[in-house]
Amino acid sequence: MPLASFPPPDQGSFVKIRCVLATAVAAAVTAPVVLLSAAPAFADEKPAAQTQQAKPTIEELQQAVDVAQKEYDAAVIAVNDAVKFLKEDMSADTYPTKAAAIEAEKAAEAAAKAKTEADQAVVDAQARLDAATTDEEKATAQTALDEAKKAAEVAAEAKTAADTKAAEAMTTHSDARVAQARKIHLLQQARDEAKEKLDDAKKALADAEAEQGQEPGGECVPEPKLTAVVTGLPDKVVGGTTENFTLRLTNGTDKTMDEVYPYAAVHAFDDKGLKELDSYLDLEWSTAASPNWRDVDLLDEWSVGSLKPKSSVDVKLRLKIDADIPAGQGAAYVSADYANEDESCGGYPGLDDSKFQILAKGSDSDPGKAEGAEGKTDNTTEQGGVSTTPVNGSGGNSTGNGSLAETGSSDVLPKAALASGAALVLGAGAVVIARRRKAGTNA
Repeated sequence: MPLASFPPPDQGSFVKIRCVLATAVAAAVTAPVVLLSAAPAFADEKPAAQTQQAKPTIEELQQAVDVAQKEYDAAVIAVNDAVKFLKEDMSADTYPTKAAAIEAEKAAEAAAKAKTEADQAVVDAQARLDAATTDEEKATAQTALDEAKKAAEVAAEAKTAADTKAAEAMTTHSDARVAQARKIHLLQQARDEAKEKLDDAKKALADAEAEQGQEPGGECVPEPKLTAVVTGLPDKVVGGTTENFTLRLTNGTDKTMDEVYPYAAVHAFDDKGLKELDSYLDLEWSTAASPNWRDVDLLDEWSVGSLKPKSSVDVKLRLKIDADIPAGQGAAYVSADYANEDESCGGYPGLDDSKFQILAKGSDSDPGKAEGAEGKTDNTTEQGGVSTTPVNGSGGNSTGNGSLAETGSSDVLPKAALASGAALVLGAGAVVIARRRKAGTNA
């Protein structure tokens, strides 16, 4: 099986990775400079004109929704708190303005009682004066009446002052309630405006996601610190042999990746660039959990599991070269994706390649012929394994062990054929993943 990949189940965002990887394969083989300048797998397309204003990204629109949601939630809480304050706090007898109004009302009632008693004292004094018969009795009664009238006048003035103070206290309390009601009205307006802003932000996000053909929930992001590096693949391979090599996945970030999915593919053409040699190559994989060597195609769903920060995991790969393969040139391409339980996802934004020269079995350059070996190289093992090892580096690109420039071939045609063929194979893989995802969604 010439192509091996390990796509995660129902992760539509990884289709975007695979499509760009296909382009990266072509660039890697035909023009290394193009590969260095290629946009990351997750990067947004540049605007047609430099003067055109760039559209906000999905991430920026999601951030706008989050901000608008927080503002709306805060506005709702503010309205509820203000209404509760009016109905409960300001209605309590202990609230300052109401407490003052209650005290003023009590004082007014006491003043009214005092005035009533003073008025009655005047009536009683007048009755005693009317009942007096002697001059002495009349003089005493008149003096008492005059004093009662003065006391009544003082009581009347006190009642008037107390009534005024009570009215003012009640007005102050009423004004405070009116002011709170006006505040509630303004807060309700702010809440309604925040709701409109939130609705607009959600619509903008939904429209952008629909335009990009994404499901709600954000998009995957490039993660250059998740690296995939091939080691142990020689510069030259010979027909009729088997080459064991290793794919090392490294999480150079500070966060755990819940599921990490490796990607691997091999592709080859003859020296003339006319014949594709993929049918002569069989790429297999093996792990400690699945010890039997087996082919891996685009329909397989397999991951190395969780990968902790600053750690790596090795996946054993085995390339079997058919004995009838003609001389040519080939390359192994690797990358990696990840998906977390919180639905965040991403992957290495490039594609690492390891190029090798293919020698026909029995040719003068066949190292197996010189050593008397047949069918396998010295590094062949029966099964592979997986190991996790802490690392100190942050990860980076790997150029691989092999290089077309080192094989001695200067033909441009084989390179172009190798690139176009690999792009077609990886592009077809992306289509398969897209179909699988659509089928899973409709299930």
